[in-house]
Amino acid sequence: MKMDSQQVIFAGQKGSASVKLALVLVFIFLVGNAGFNYVPVAYQGEGLKTDLHAAVLQGMAVIRGEKPTEKVKKYVEAAVARNGAPENTYIKVQEVKNVVQANVQYTKRVNILPFGIYQYDYVFNETVTPSGILFN
Repeated sequence: MKMDSQQVIFAGQKGSASVKLALVLVFIFLVGNAGFNYVPVAYQGEGLKTDLHAAVLQGMAVIRGEKPTEKVKKYVEAAVARNGAPENTYIKVQEVKNVVQANVQYTKRVNILPFGIYQYDYVFNETVTPSGILFN
């Protein structure tokens, strides 16, 4: 009696495709959930970096008699509020070697896995000074 090798079904093979499909779907869900929660926080952080650079450059273009640190601090506070930083954000604006320097720091918790199983601390710490041909 000759059996075709394609027709032989072993007991351990039955149903294995559905288990693999379920595992792949769970993996895709977990990666999608992590991206859905992390990407907006990282995007807001990059937006804040861009706004900080713009604020420091705008502060260097103040009229004589105005204090550039106060103007930059006002711009930085507006940028922090606009980019969704937490309320306990540390903001320091100071003048160092005749240029304005701004430092912003905060930590934001991001749920990477659903139901708070794993949370990632997104740490934002950026110090900005004017750069370019005029400031080197």
